[in-house]
Amino acid sequence: DGVNQNTKLNEAAARTHLITHDSDAPESNRELYIGMDNYTAGRLCGELVREAMPEGGQIVIFIGRLEQENAKRRRQGVLDELLGRDADPTRYDSPDARLEGNGFVILDTRTDDFTQVGSQTQAEDVLALYPEIDGMIGLFAYNPPAILNALRNAGKVGEVTVVGFDEDEATLEGIKAGEVYGTVVQNPYMYGYESVRVLAALAEGDTSVIPASGFLDIPARKILPDNVEAFHADLK
Repeated sequence: DGVNQNTKLNEAAARTHLITHDSDAPESNRELYIGMDNYTAGRLCGELVREAMPEGGQIVIFIGRLEQENAKRRRQGVLDELLGRDADPTRYDSPDARLEGNGFVILDTRTDDFTQVGSQTQAEDVLALYPEIDGMIGLFAYNPPAILNALRNAGKVGEVTVVGFDEDEATLEGIKAGEVYGTVVQNPYMYGYESVRVLAALAEGDTSVIPASGFLDIPARKILPDNVEAFHADLK
């Protein structure tokens, strides 16, 4: 929670080198954010949905929580891409709002406090509430597997388009089986590697490792049936 944790983050920054990775706290005194641009990654996810559903349709988004920077920006990127909007990472649509445009209807955004059980319960509730739903988007790693479990229990695998985020084993196997259209993946290994490289350099007094932007971009990638086998092998 990059706003409410700023006081603690700044206490650390006053004593040592502070960087963030994966989720940023842009208003803190951190020296660098290492990771992907979550808004851009969200738009990549939206592109997958548009490819999978060229005629549009009714969509529900699933995510752990919206209090943190990566979640807000990721979801907003999806929305803006689906609705055909110009890029604006500062935009924020309320999760309670029903949004329509570009052939898509975003019925709801469901949060689950980072639990797969809660995510599956939310997905089951959505299937009961919106029996004509066309697509479900899971934006945290455990969301797509939870969605798949709910669809299996309802006998609707293949009837509802699933697009995911991250590289959970069940998500990758779902892509291979044709149950998941695709997913957007990060590179958490490189987040860790680059974090240690940068901190080690800073400890030696080398500030050249900090780009002027304060952002070291490790881009997201789309994983689809044509590259999932190679990606899975590399991941292992």
